[in-house]
Amino acid sequence: MHPDALDPGLFADVVDNANTGRFLPYDKDRRWSDTKHETLLAEDIAHGPHETLLPTLSRRGGGTVSVHLYGTRPDGHDIAAELAVKLCTTHGAATGRVVWFTGPDEQPPPDAQVTRVQLREFGPGHPAVAVEPVRPLAEHPTPAQATFPRFAELLADEGFAFLHSRIEAGGVGPVLAAAVDGRIVGAIGPMEIMADSRGTARLLPQYFGVLPEQRGRGYGRALWRAAMHWGHENGAAYQLLQTEIVGPSDRLCQSEGLCSLGFVCVTKV
Repeated sequence: MHPDALDPGLFADVVDNANTGRFLPYDKDRRWSDTKHETLLAEDIAHGPHETLLPTLSRRGGGTVSVHLYGTRPDGHDIAAELAVKLCTTHGAATGRVVWFTGPDEQPPPDAQVTRVQLREFGPGHPAVAVEPVRPLAEHPTPAQATFPRFAELLADEGFAFLHSRIEAGGVGPVLAAAVDGRIVGAIGPMEIMADSRGTARLLPQYFGVLPEQRGRGYGRALWRAAMHWGHENGAAYQLLQTEIVGPSDRLCQSEGLCSLGFVCVTKV
């Protein structure tokens, strides 16, 4: 969510929805499933003067307990890890982890899995330029469209095999693609907008990738700018996304002037 959307009403919605298996109307993941697989363990929320611990349980795989830590207490991570271990035993979960957040000027810990939270706002003062070589996949010539399944297979680790299955099933927004010599070499999508808890339109995160042999030729930047232009033209106020630090997407977003809101840090226990 946009920082301006974080208020007591949002927290109350999350707690009220716990254990229902339903998505909140503004949960971005509801576009992928009818049932929510991660549940807030509301009865195990721990709140004190120096920290708040919000534990969740996912039943996917062998089960994962994630304790989300909010606070600045020096031993807060240890307290969160203790709770994660305890709840793994209680719920028979195979994996426990601690999730916490640091500011943009803080140094993330070297032993954690770290992603950067980035904000792209649209509107006056935030131009989004059209990029001609990039167009919706459905507007490419039919032979080029026919190469997308192979592209998706090659970038399965980036989520494109899943995205291709959703395209085949129908009901997802457009995917923007770049082609070279009649072959899809890069894509970003689906392009979809959903209101946040305030009713503000946000551009949802996309799958984004370029074939390894085609990287370093500007296709990634062209796809990104085309996606931002689509968001601007379709009324989005902002987009929030997470990028793996020092990865290609992270470097691209930093060079495109996105605002860094800080880091999400994860450690297993």
